[in-house]
Amino acid sequence: MKRLFLVIATLAAGAVVSTPALADLQLATAKNCMACHAVATKLVGPSYKDVAVKYASQKDAADKLAAKIVKGGSGVWGPVPMPANAQVNDAEALKLAAWIMTQK
Repeated sequence: MKRLFLVIATLAAGAVVSTPALADLQLATAKNCMACHAVATKLVGPSYKDVAVKYASQKDAADKLAAKIVKGGSGVWGPVPMPANAQVNDAEALKLAAWIMTQK
């Protein structure tokens, strides 16, 4: 019985920990971010892991990234510009940026 409880508790803890990450990956997919980005590999744009590492030392990184998500940007990762994302509102952009920063 103790073993069953331990297994259930472990699974429940894993679900609580992984649900926010999965939810934000789902948001990134729904907002078409995954067409140009992947979590661990470069596609058209940098991987989210690379972005998290690059901005790790900046305290306001999530705010800066959220602005780039909404307004677009160019020149930071090479010649291919990131277009503005009108379908992403400010709250969604901040949620995505915070999730990206956890991908180190």
